[in-house]
Amino acid sequence: MNAESVTSNGLSDGVRRALEISLRGTDELLPQDEWVRKLQRSEASGTPLRIKFGLDPTAPDIHLGHTVVFSKMRQLQDLGHTVIALIGDFTTTIGDPSGRNSTRPPLTREQIEANAKTYFDQLRLVLNIDRTEVRYNSEWSDPLGARGMIQLAAKYTVARMMERDDFNKRFKSGQSISVHEFLYPLMQGYDSVALKSDLELGGTDQKFNLLVGRHLQQEYGQEPQCILTMPLLEGLDGVEKMSKSKNNYIGISEDANTMFAKVLSISDELMWRWYTLLSFQSLEQIGALKAEIAGGRNPKDAKVALAKEITARFHSAAAAEAAEQDFINRSKGGVPDEIPKVSLGGAPLGIAQLLKQAGLASSTSEGNRLIDGGGVRVDSVVISDKALKLSAGSYVVQVGKRKFARVTVN
Repeated sequence: MNAESVTSNGLSDGVRRALEISLRGTDELLPQDEWVRKLQRSEASGTPLRIKFGLDPTAPDIHLGHTVVFSKMRQLQDLGHTVIALIGDFTTTIGDPSGRNSTRPPLTREQIEANAKTYFDQLRLVLNIDRTEVRYNSEWSDPLGARGMIQLAAKYTVARMMERDDFNKRFKSGQSISVHEFLYPLMQGYDSVALKSDLELGGTDQKFNLLVGRHLQQEYGQEPQCILTMPLLEGLDGVEKMSKSKNNYIGISEDANTMFAKVLSISDELMWRWYTLLSFQSLEQIGALKAEIAGGRNPKDAKVALAKEITARFHSAAAAEAAEQDFINRSKGGVPDEIPKVSLGGAPLGIAQLLKQAGLASSTSEGNRLIDGGGVRVDSVVISDKALKLSAGSYVVQVGKRKFARVTVN
């Protein structure tokens, strides 16, 4: 589904634009006709729509792949609607089984609180937090109690629950499914009831849970929410989804220079995918840039612009400018202005041992492999002799394109 598929019959310019923004990079928007009616009603009444996204604080760090949904929330927020960042401090104690073939163990309250604080700090980097409603689902979930939980469970059938793909596969393969796992989608759906949400966002793996929210809102006499699912962002390799375990990610807390350089490392084809899902530039601006590249402009210019936009978002415009200059210096073989200073004893010190002690290699074996690959420089000179020993003095040691240290050997 894409913006080009949108029909303009009977829609005002404002609603047409809002629908186009809603569909940008979207996997599914369901039901689209209901969302159009909500947009029309909002425009006519001047009442913002309530847009919900739930975050279970299961880990302390967020990478760019996680921010795809945040970016969509920001786009809708900029249209004037109310975005609700829902911290699932209650549902995290249950554990979301989505997309898993086994039960995920719940976190402790201490882990949840620590991760929630980190999530909130990182949300500030994408959303206008002053115009964001931040809620915790323990507000209404804790008071529900055993009686309320049983009454909620009565509003959904086991047959419907078993339509969920991961539950179905586990049941057929003889893997255990704990009863508490059925409660997770019910509680996530009840969040939509409590917040009276008009639209809930999520990844493609959350579609079942989002639909449960629609069902429960109807059960409680509310107008059901629409659901919008966003695709999973491909990582640096352009093939697998962004993941720390696959080491193809950019963490939003990484330093500016590393973030900038990693964005520049992606392929030209992947760059346009990232523009659609991550950039705050309009589709018209992106289209104009594409036309310039097709007309002969260097694709690297577009990639640099994307790298600066992303780096500035999570750091600052000044940090993005400095990162660009740092990248230029490194590309030319120059030394960054600020590099770690390390003092080591044991002169004369073998080069592989120096790399290990300076934190430029994880072991002497890796140091030797780096030397064999031509990836080690001392004072801008490529080192090929693994038996080299450095006498007392100060040296600028470089590994690859981005690792530097000013090493003093005593």
